[in-house]
Amino acid sequence: MLRVLLGGADPLFQFNALALTLMEQLGISAKWQMKLSALLGEERVWSLDQIERVLTSQFPNMGPTVRKNVKDALAIAAYRTQTAYPVVALLLCDDAPQFNALTVELALCWIHEFRHYKKLLPRFTHHLTLLQEWSLAFWKLYQDLLDYRNQRDPAQAVVLQTSFDQLFGKPSGYQQLDECKERTLKKRDQLLMVLSHPEILLHNNPAELGARARVRKRDVSLQARTPEGIGAWDTFQTLVGTANKLGVNLFRYFFDRITHAYTLPSLASLIQERAASLDLGSSWQPSP
Repeated sequence: MLRVLLGGADPLFQFNALALTLMEQLGISAKWQMKLSALLGEERVWSLDQIERVLTSQFPNMGPTVRKNVKDALAIAAYRTQTAYPVVALLLCDDAPQFNALTVELALCWIHEFRHYKKLLPRFTHHLTLLQEWSLAFWKLYQDLLDYRNQRDPAQAVVLQTSFDQLFGKPSGYQQLDECKERTLKKRDQLLMVLSHPEILLHNNPAELGARARVRKRDVSLQARTPEGIGAWDTFQTLVGTANKLGVNLFRYFFDRITHAYTLPSLASLIQERAASLDLGSSWQPSP
């Protein structure tokens, strides 16, 4: 995931104040933190090969789980404090653990969250009725959040927070449903991130659908035979997907670039124009 955020570049590793905070969150003991601090220092930036050699030579008894968490903390800390690449402030994704701590803020997809409830299989009519009625309330709150994106009102944000707490905090009497609701309640801040940043979506379906085309190509073609072939597939399918989203005729675009006519704007400039029209990032701007 860090390589994606870094535009394909290999991640770097750095021990700094953020790395220390992340290690605490990942359960790295104070003993290991002190040893790493004394060895790595706070100024030096390490490559993957370098950090692997240091950890292997200096800490041969470090377990694989601790080692992985240490590398994750160092890599994320280096990414979030570097200036060579733009640092992504927020990701909208499902609740897979590989997204945790990559960005300062994390928004969770409501569509993915509801899938946990679709897996419930009530055996009694009463429980089935409770689940159906609760599902209607779930999508009612979802629609209210969509409405908030179009008409932002601080007072309404408080009402939506209260509605969320009532929907997921009030027991229903159906144990499996209540257990699922309790897990969702712990993700309150991430699911209600739209109240702080109304320009984001409530789901990540566009990203899911974009990735699905590449996965289907891999499945039906049994994958490419070389890394170069994989790279070519990634490149051209990305171009196709990007052109479709921007409404660009891909044949004309390729012809324009191959003939060096350059009469059509670049995809990068079109992406910037589209982003500007969507007013992305407006909620991160300081108030006037």
